[in-house]
Amino acid sequence: MEFRTVIHQNERRGDIKHHHRIMLIGSCFSDNIGNRLCRAMFNAEVNPFGTVYNPASIKSEIERIINAAPITDEEMFLANGMWNHFSFHSQFSRCDKDEAVRLMNIRLSYAHEHLKRCDEVIITLGTAFVYWNNDSGNIVSNCHKLPAVQFTRSMMSVSEVTECLDGIVQAINSYAPQAKVVFTVSPIRHLADGLEQNQQSKSTLRVAIGETVAKQHECCSYFPAYEIMMDDLRDYRFYAADMTHPSDVAVEYIWNAFKEAYLDERTIQTAARCERIYKRLEHRPMTDNKEAIARFRNETAEILKNLMNEFPYLKEIPKLNEYLAL
Repeated sequence: MEFRTVIHQNERRGDIKHHHRIMLIGSCFSDNIGNRLCRAMFNAEVNPFGTVYNPASIKSEIERIINAAPITDEEMFLANGMWNHFSFHSQFSRCDKDEAVRLMNIRLSYAHEHLKRCDEVIITLGTAFVYWNNDSGNIVSNCHKLPAVQFTRSMMSVSEVTECLDGIVQAINSYAPQAKVVFTVSPIRHLADGLEQNQQSKSTLRVAIGETVAKQHECCSYFPAYEIMMDDLRDYRFYAADMTHPSDVAVEYIWNAFKEAYLDERTIQTAARCERIYKRLEHRPMTDNKEAIARFRNETAEILKNLMNEFPYLKEIPKLNEYLAL
């Protein structure tokens, strides 16, 4: 007898290989899964504009990446002593406008080249609610803690979300025809919306994804992160202290489910091996002995070089090259 609800996935096992290029865009759940992919040495670009939650902003972001339209000074605005952009997360904001623009354009340029050669684009939708800038009439990705009176909040309809998702798939297919798209709904609850509106929002996203995947099944699929959290785990012990975000245990559980759905056994084994080596890259010495520190670092660099010779595609991952260059 099963004392839990097992989520039976529409598996695409083997779709994702270790040598594939991947881009993840969406809510902070994209960061959760993206970080695990990076730790397993997948060549993954994670949220190039920072976290983004609604379908309209994700569509706008992908279109800008494809068009590689540079960020200009005129798009920036000053608030609380920082220069910001409505399409970028505050992690890109700086006191110096030129520096902020420079960082944003570097990330945009890299994302443009990365997406062109991508094999998978994983898109995590967080909410159907959007915020309209009353001055420009545009939907923003980030309000940057500006006064609420500057924005109008509304919820997208199923048809509006479906139109966005169809547009996303068409844009990706046109720019990177080899890429497959994986949609998922973030298991993070937006309690600020209220429980009823949060459920309505998530349901809107799920129905729209279902319609898009049904129409374009060959290049699209759905991973049930939301359903795993709500129906399989279904317990507050799987939430972090804020009772909103999944705990580390829950994220790991969903990550393992993702691996089972999209990675074949060989890729899983390679990823596990790479993750063990990646832990050495993150190691922080507990000693002041300079010789011991240098010896550990040299040994790690040699292990990494041998791994990159065995799997030459790893040489395309910037962070690994940065480690060897230190």
